[in-house]
Amino acid sequence: MTESLQERIDRVAFNGDGLVAAIIQQWDTREVLMLGWMDAEALRRSLTEGRVTFWSRSRQEYWRKGDTSGHIQLVKGARLDCDGDAVLFDVEQVGAACHTGTRTCFDSDDLAPATSVEGAL
Repeated sequence: MTESLQERIDRVAFNGDGLVAAIIQQWDTREVLMLGWMDAEALRRSLTEGRVTFWSRSRQEYWRKGDTSGHIQLVKGARLDCDGDAVLFDVEQVGAACHTGTRTCFDSDDLAPATSVEGAL
């Protein structure tokens, strides 16, 4: 038997604020584009409408990437992580994903971590 939409949403481990982290990646290149937050309703909309919907913690309202900019995110797939506390969305990103106008939100602030060297493991 196939799970209902509500049964799939019920598997999500929302945090104390009723939110779950949503990682957004380009479906074909696997490039990580951004992270946003969803409540159960934003997740429901994202799973049923074909466009990613987020919950804005600062504005306390729903928003869809691209409604004002035209830089939309078309859903290609969605998966829950092993703990159920993060959702990974595969999308077709049209235009920039970041509100700054760049392709990804993760391209500007390199924290310069130490990296493993051969034999260190």
